Amino acid sequence: MITAELGPTAWGVFTTRAGGVSQGRYASLNLGGRVGDEAAAVTRNHQLLAQRVGGPVSFARQVHGKRVYRVPGGQHGTDGHATDGADSTDGTDSTDDTGDAVLTTERAHPVGVLVADCVPVLLAGPEGVVAVHAGRRGLLAGVVGAALAAMASDGRGATHAAIGPAICGRCYEVPEQMRTEAARSHPAIWARTSWGTPALDLPAAVAHELTEAGIGHIDRADTCTRTDDRFFSHRRDPVTGRFAGVVVRR
Repeated sequence: MITAELGPTAWGVFTTRAGGVSQGRYASLNLGGRVGDEAAAVTRNHQLLAQRVGGPVSFARQVHGKRVYRVPGGQHGTDGHATDGADSTDGTDSTDDTGDAVLTTERAHPVGVLVADCVPVLLAGPEGVVAVHAGRRGLLAGVVGAALAAMASDGRGATHAAIGPAICGRCYEVPEQMRTEAARSHPAIWARTSWGTPALDLPAAVAHELTEAGIGHIDRADTCTRTDDRFFSHRRDPVTGRFAGVVVRR
């Protein structure tokens, strides 16, 4: 696992592929329960994660939207069957267990998100923490801003952030029109691949949004999931597992 720097009020980690029981394409610490892996292996992997972070991690059902899921309240996705965000919605009609940001004010209660190229973002403040799943659709829909607003509105403004491993702008090729449209609302997302085609830089866009929001401490991993095989990558391997970003309030 990779440690995330989140200041005095919280700590966080980003898991790698290592340390689990899954086999084959999902080897070995796959935490995604709806990607084709054996359910028993995924459940065991979640148990191993819980041992390493001090307790079962609460996940939501990710849908590439901007809904903030609050813990406690609703169902806790701690059975190893949280989704990877295969469904699509803007978050406005979500059921109680959906959300692409998971917030808690409880101490020693891990919350997390699952990714395999999307950006895992961990936010921490004096009174709460949030784990955010920021893929292209969720980022453009405003999931980072929604997470920051949820913390601020409840008096839990974020002071620290960690941006985890994700696909980089040199590898995330997209159609020209998609890049143009995305850059209208997020100029920092504009990128070009290493082979010269249109691309999106999701981590840069997240970092810019956090900076604009006044987050003074941002720990950013300089790691591309597509080129670093320590991590699951959907772009590199269409059938693959999911790793997690987890944050815990001290």
